[in-house]
Amino acid sequence: MIGLHNLKPAPGSRHRRKIIGRGEGSGHGGSATRGRKGQKARSGDGKMSGFEGGQIPLLRRIPKRGFHNEFRTEYAAVNVETLNELFDNGAEVTIQALRAKGIAKRRLPLKILGNGELGKPLTVKADAFSKSAEEKIKAAGGTVINTKVKKEEKKKK
Repeated sequence: MIGLHNLKPAPGSRHRRKIIGRGEGSGHGGSATRGRKGQKARSGDGKMSGFEGGQIPLLRRIPKRGFHNEFRTEYAAVNVETLNELFDNGAEVTIQALRAKGIAKRRLPLKILGNGELGKPLTVKADAFSKSAEEKIKAAGGTVINTKVKKEEKKKK
């Protein structure tokens, strides 16, 4: 009779754990399934990441040119024309408002660039502004608030 009390796994589907290096009686004594000699047979055989068996590794084969500043700040850039399309008169533009509209997706500081025209007065809060963007926002009757300056002032205090 078939029941839950007499169910068994299919023959050959379950294997015993391999017990290594516990003497000849275990069946895996001696060289402990590592083979005889060679680098992998020794203790501490771990190789560093990117090791290619003595061949010059990929990272060293690729040409390296120019200067790459590892300390540069990368910005989420938004143009003035985008602000003109998305926001109404007198609206406050912040990084949170742009993320809510799906514009600044990555978690980066916000920079406003001056491409396009702005015909509405907006209050724009961002970490950086290009000169042309700042001029266009002020010319449209809006205000520019640089939030990065405030962070640096807090550090000085």
